[in-house]
Amino acid sequence: MLTLAYIIFGILVALIALQGLLVAGFVIRLLRFRQQLISNADAPKAAVILCLRGGDPFLKKCIQGILEQDYPEFQIHLVVDHPSDPAMKILRELNLESSSAVVHQHVLINPLPSCSLKCSSVVQAIGTLDETIQFVALIDADTVPHATWLRELATALQDDKVGAATGNRWYMPVRTSMPALIRYSWNAAAIVQMYWYNIGWGGTLAIKTRVFRETDILDKWSHAFCEDTMLFAQLKKARLRLAFVPSLMMINREDCDLKGFFFWVRRQLLTARLYHPAWLGVASHGVVTTLFPLLALVCALVSILSGNKEAASVAAWSFVFYQVSVTLMLPPMEYAVRRIVSSRGEPTGWLDPAGVLKWIGSVALTQFVYALALRSACTLKRVEWRGIEYRIGGAWEIAMEKYAPYHSSVKSPEQEDSPNSL
Repeated sequence: MLTLAYIIFGILVALIALQGLLVAGFVIRLLRFRQQLISNADAPKAAVILCLRGGDPFLKKCIQGILEQDYPEFQIHLVVDHPSDPAMKILRELNLESSSAVVHQHVLINPLPSCSLKCSSVVQAIGTLDETIQFVALIDADTVPHATWLRELATALQDDKVGAATGNRWYMPVRTSMPALIRYSWNAAAIVQMYWYNIGWGGTLAIKTRVFRETDILDKWSHAFCEDTMLFAQLKKARLRLAFVPSLMMINREDCDLKGFFFWVRRQLLTARLYHPAWLGVASHGVVTTLFPLLALVCALVSILSGNKEAASVAAWSFVFYQVSVTLMLPPMEYAVRRIVSSRGEPTGWLDPAGVLKWIGSVALTQFVYALALRSACTLKRVEWRGIEYRIGGAWEIAMEKYAPYHSSVKSPEQEDSPNSL
């Protein structure tokens, strides 16, 4: 048993060393990033696309942020799922007709049965663009863009070898509930993998329109569950790359419940399983970072029961060492993100001392919930998203079971976390 305890200890040390290097690389990228923003004269004409199904507490701020972009020439395309959708009321309250910006409001005409509603909406919106548009920027309704959001995306697209540019999400919930802190911890680990594996995020994602002409991505979207995770593989075919823009770490301040978090994480993992070549790496990471800490804990308990104090001590300290090390990786990330966010004039003081203590307690729970979500995602054949059930036969074998307009009085578990987009 002592030998097993030392083996587990060695594996956990190796895991921490590897994860530490990945986190350090990501943090350094955030801290060292500097860029000269593109000038008005060089800024290509853009179209911002926002797809909506259901209302959202941050929708008004999202659209106001888009309207106030410091960018010379761009269009806004709002695609609403249905004429009766709750988002329509919010759009009317904003009185967009009186805005000086070019705003196009669309209703999803014929939801494709072979893809998600969001993919249908994106494909429809792109089909309405004229040839003067040089890139599109996708945004989610829980993303509140700062004034230079679009200009930062355009700057990243100046490189001829870049086909798309992406930011990423970071959570600073107003209410530090335990589920919100679990989501915060999981997301912090997830975005490190997204950075190293070149996984795009649809909440802030710009794509050159030449990509639509040179690849079959529009056809792929017409048979896909999501629009962002597949992008890396599609760009690679065209010998283009996905650029990560560190200054576009976008803050989400929504709360969530545990059930909503579970279904949301499972859906994120499902998209990686279906569309990203690094799925094996993502899944393997989830397995080993759950299995070996658990083995350390089991080894410690068995050793205590059998009277092997030395083995129990080694195994117990291995578990503690791993949990403490994982916990200590997050503060440098939080610091780096806060520097970016505070430079935009946005508040960052969301975590008080009591919240810090709750967060420390949430780390181990995060690993447990993540393991359950990963196990479910590996075999998932049906998934509900925004009240619509989809049958998953394969990456390009998506079937929407039955379309129905969104009604705010009827919410699925997944809507509790992110009621913002299709």
